Amino acid sequence: MDELNLLRQHQHQHQHHLVVRGLGEEIDLEIGPGDDPSFPGAALVGVTPGAHDPADDHKSLLIPCSQPAAEGQPQPTPPQVEEHDGLLRLPGQTKKKKKVVKKWREEWADTYKWAYVAVHDNTSRIFCTVCKEYGRKHRRNPYGNEGSRNMQMSALEEHNNSLLHKEALRLQTASKENAQPPEIERPVYVKALSKTAASILESILKRDPHEAEFIQSIQEVVHSLEPVLVKNSQHVQILERLLEPERCFIFRVPWVDDRGEAHVNRGFRVQFSQALGPCRGGLRFHPSMTLSVAKFLAFEQTLKNALSQYKLGGAAGGSDFDPKGKSESEIMRFCQSFMDELYRYLGPDQDFPAEDVGVGPREMGYLFGQYRRLSGHFQGNFTGPKIFWSGSSFRTEATGYGLVFFARVVLADMNKELKGLRCVISGSGKIAMHVLEKLLSCEAIPVTVSDSKGYLLDTEGFDYMKYSVLRNIKAQQRSLKEYLKSYPNAKYIDDAKPWSEKCDVAFPCASQNEIDQAEALAIINSGCRVLIECSNMPCTAQAVDILRTAKVVVAPAKATAAGGVAVGELELNPEFSLMQWSVEDFENKIQDAVKQTYDRSIKAAQDYGIMKENSESLVHGANICAFLNIAQAMTDQGCV
Repeated sequence: MDELNLLRQHQHQHQHHLVVRGLGEEIDLEIGPGDDPSFPGAALVGVTPGAHDPADDHKSLLIPCSQPAAEGQPQPTPPQVEEHDGLLRLPGQTKKKKKVVKKWREEWADTYKWAYVAVHDNTSRIFCTVCKEYGRKHRRNPYGNEGSRNMQMSALEEHNNSLLHKEALRLQTASKENAQPPEIERPVYVKALSKTAASILESILKRDPHEAEFIQSIQEVVHSLEPVLVKNSQHVQILERLLEPERCFIFRVPWVDDRGEAHVNRGFRVQFSQALGPCRGGLRFHPSMTLSVAKFLAFEQTLKNALSQYKLGGAAGGSDFDPKGKSESEIMRFCQSFMDELYRYLGPDQDFPAEDVGVGPREMGYLFGQYRRLSGHFQGNFTGPKIFWSGSSFRTEATGYGLVFFARVVLADMNKELKGLRCVISGSGKIAMHVLEKLLSCEAIPVTVSDSKGYLLDTEGFDYMKYSVLRNIKAQQRSLKEYLKSYPNAKYIDDAKPWSEKCDVAFPCASQNEIDQAEALAIINSGCRVLIECSNMPCTAQAVDILRTAKVVVAPAKATAAGGVAVGELELNPEFSLMQWSVEDFENKIQDAVKQTYDRSIKAAQDYGIMKENSESLVHGANICAFLNIAQAMTDQGCV
């Protein structure tokens, strides 16, 4: 019995728990019986299974040893215990495998890419990045109950060798390679608002807590409308009704690629408000498209249209389909499938779709063709550049030119002009290229354009010859790096944005939230004092606060898009395609629309005590003017 007691004492002293320590420290990969309170407290004796396979050495079992017999019962003959290399062993037992002790080293990051260390129940554990579980909890134990102790395998090795885990890891890796990395859910940034405005925003947060883009766009408008809500309490109820879209459509879009494989995407259309007239707004095909983005775009378009002299409602939509890398026939099949569902919600008195990111003349042509086929009649209610079915060929130029004209009006009020000013542009799409073109005619010095990989910097500034090279590169869908072959003195900066470059005026034309806190500080340090919003909501809420604190004049996209909105609404006039427009007439029309929008915004701000000298006057004035126009129509029409 002395030998047996020694064995029990030896194993009692070497019970192990799964403990994960800091980098470079030892980690015990075995699991001791103390980890599971349901496990018997008896000492453990190692035994060898009857049918032994050398490959299964790691599956040796541990069972409780016999308890002492009751008094009066014969004592069982204790097993003969041998001592070998300082260890006690039963006769005939194979050499016990040594306890696996390794160090959590930096190279494990490559060997075990699926693992990470975290604390669970005050104990450090190794978790799986796929299933977010530790040890064997990632799958059901094939030998019995969940978490059985009948398998004394290394938790790491078992997890890493699991076929289920390997398949999940393979799918996760393939997803990362073929798609954009998933966006990390970020907390919604909430500004300090008055009690009334805060209650409105709180109701939206409760109703749609995960729609970050939509909530962000609402915050800015509610912040601007605080003096309006204080002055007239009836506007509180109107605003609450306005912030709920009239209709939201979500639908499946199945399509077949050139290999015959079926795919499914999700389609969206949000008709936000028809209080002022039929809806009009863009369609966007981009992987980042969600219901939140569709609602935010529709809300912004509603206010844009309300700010113009041509009254229309607002809408937006699209799909998470990515046209990049797709063939012409694949894009056509997708557009036709998309319109198979959307056509029933469109019409000359209901909704007019327009271009947006990923939807150009080609896509609009396919969409209109399928709409005409399904509806059975020809209606020119799709806005776009094809004159034979929709109207004007000036559509994209109007938006880009209007942005530059708006910048010129803002600078004129500051006793400045665009001539000789350094301008930074983000993006290189249609609108960005038209901004660059018009800046050249105004004798400004544009120095950057950008794409999803980085930005192109020409410190000497672009000229018409360089602009022609850029336009050809974009027409052939080549990288901006190709520009360096013609102008080697230029630079292409990878994985960066152009906001740290010295400039006087910034034109963000890429996408929403492209300017965060750090980039807002970079803009201020670069010497920029005027920011013309070209894309919808290009700055995060925190970035906006930083720019306002630094007294940077921000011209909101609701107002700066006046040129494109005006021409887009003129396209809906049946007589518009018969008009003969000269370049001078076209630009005069845009400048008139821009000047009227600017004046209306400044006047609305002044009516509520916000002077022109205030750097926020344009933002607040545009929001106030647009809301009051919609509120009047909603009041006249009753609670509908």
